[in-house]
Amino acid sequence: MIRDAWTRLPPLVRAVVPGLMLVAVGAWGFVAVLDEVLDNDILEAVDQPLIEWLVDNRVEWLTTLMTAITETFGPVVLPVLILIGCALWVWRTRSWRDPLLLAGSMVLATGISMLVKMIVARARPDAGFQTVPGYETSFSFPSGHTTGAATLVLVTGYLLWHRRGGVRGALWWVLGSVLLIALVGGTRLYLGYHFLSDVLAGACVGVVVLGLVVAVDRWLDLREASRASAAPAAP
Repeated sequence: MIRDAWTRLPPLVRAVVPGLMLVAVGAWGFVAVLDEVLDNDILEAVDQPLIEWLVDNRVEWLTTLMTAITETFGPVVLPVLILIGCALWVWRTRSWRDPLLLAGSMVLATGISMLVKMIVARARPDAGFQTVPGYETSFSFPSGHTTGAATLVLVTGYLLWHRRGGVRGALWWVLGSVLLIALVGGTRLYLGYHFLSDVLAGACVGVVVLGLVVAVDRWLDLREASRASAAPAAP
């Protein structure tokens, strides 16, 4: 019955609904984390003790590694890597569509992160916890590094999987995304620049942006299919 109802929906609705569902899931998670932060509830009780434990257990070699990872996904290096990657993508595929979707998603995620930071205006962890006190001057919520990493890996993985398909590819995409997001978010906690709730919120923003990309991408697929079916057959 559900399948029959789904097939009776207009093609445009069926195209964008999966993406909008991802947007709803990401937004729900973000609002839930924000509510916890504003109410000083469960996550707030975890944020400070976790930072303190990580600071107490730092080791020099791991700090060096974590710093290198966090710099790679920072606002200086990551945009350059994305620009190079998108240029190579265009050269390899002779198509602008997927590279533009990726670049647009990164710009959108950055804009959302910056806007929310200004609205929530949450202070970062105490400077004494930071490996380089005062190095980060923006607000804390959400984590911009985590937002960028989540958007990059989720959108890139989706675009590659969408062109190739396959259950195994989807599983690798999900697993790789979770690991990379956890790694980058973990560096922000370990180095003392963010709380756990900041990282979780950043990941949720990435899911929201992924949902928008899925909706736009599937709408473009539908439009191309409609144009192809309407084109006159070759004699």
